[in-house]
Amino acid sequence: MPIDRQAAEALIQEQIVSTIFQDVPKNSAVLALMRKLPNMTSKQTRIPVLDMLPMAYWVNGDTCYKQTSQQAWDNVYLTAAELAVIVPIPEAVLDDASYDIMGEVTPRVNEAMGQKVDQAIAFGIGRPSEWQSDIITLARQAGNNVAAAGGITYDNIMGANGLIAKVEESGYMVNGILSSLRTRAALRGLKDTTGRPLFVSDMKGSTPYALDGTPITFDQNGAFDMSTAQMIAGAWNQAVYAMRQDVTVKILTEATIIDPATKQIVYALAQQDMIALRVVMRLGWALPNPVTRLNGDRANVPFAYLEPTTPATDYAVTFTVMDNAETPAAISGARIDVNGAKKLTDADGTAVFNLRPGTYPATIKKTGYVTQTATVTVASAAIAQSITLPIVQ
Repeated sequence: MPIDRQAAEALIQEQIVSTIFQDVPKNSAVLALMRKLPNMTSKQTRIPVLDMLPMAYWVNGDTCYKQTSQQAWDNVYLTAAELAVIVPIPEAVLDDASYDIMGEVTPRVNEAMGQKVDQAIAFGIGRPSEWQSDIITLARQAGNNVAAAGGITYDNIMGANGLIAKVEESGYMVNGILSSLRTRAALRGLKDTTGRPLFVSDMKGSTPYALDGTPITFDQNGAFDMSTAQMIAGAWNQAVYAMRQDVTVKILTEATIIDPATKQIVYALAQQDMIALRVVMRLGWALPNPVTRLNGDRANVPFAYLEPTTPATDYAVTFTVMDNAETPAAISGARIDVNGAKKLTDADGTAVFNLRPGTYPATIKKTGYVTQTATVTVASAAIAQSITLPIVQ
């Protein structure tokens, strides 16, 4: 009796699971740069993050009092989001093919998943609602966007207010630069302040691409959004990700495939003599961004980006925070957290975020006041958001 599909399914599934689970990070340029945490054992993982540093004080005189200080921690949550794909294949095609169709499909599934992960984490494209804002949005709120006046130039990257310096201001060294493959042409023409090329081509070998000793990773899965950034530099090991353990791959033989948009049946596998490869993975990421001596309020982030010649459009969202006194007063130093991006209010109780269209959760808090939450929806205009923090009784 020949080995039928049902008898061999376990072997096929095991082989595909191993390949896809191992290859997705390789096809994701972003995950290859980030730090991997142990696999998640539930949908959400809590990461304690240093939020306040202790201070030291000089004691003047033999009988003077020593001052006290404080240290505090905050929680950052890493939440798993689901990424999935279904690839229907007619059984007749499998039977008649003279090559391994599954072997052809698998790397394309890897590539598609890697592309989606990179787009969501770096640019916010298709970002799951469970995840914090993307790296570009976080860097924009920190003022770590570098205008590309004159294109990709030495000053834009290596200058005092350039790409690398922006990251260093947060208290970290740049350990990775991500860019599009199309940027290589601009880099080949890049010159220092004396007019010497930074990248000297050798006809006998490949040219190593690095800036200030930091290697450049060129995204090759089509995820890099050149309309938002030309280059992203950062301390990538400060960004973390973890895989949820319930990664599944299954060969479907009797399922009905429905179009998510129209809710109409697209394929009835059993009736149409088809199978389908279903791949599901869950992962989460976060930028904990602990407090450092150079980033005491955690408003800065260890990432910066070089804008395109025409910067992406964003809109000012102005928060005004007041107390609930009979005559409301502005609250200075209130922390506003807009989906991972943090700012403190000025003396007039305001803080301004520059956000691209989308919906953002916000948390507003200060010691001595009741924490408040809000949801901000940015469409095509600036927004004024008023917040009242009740005084703790």
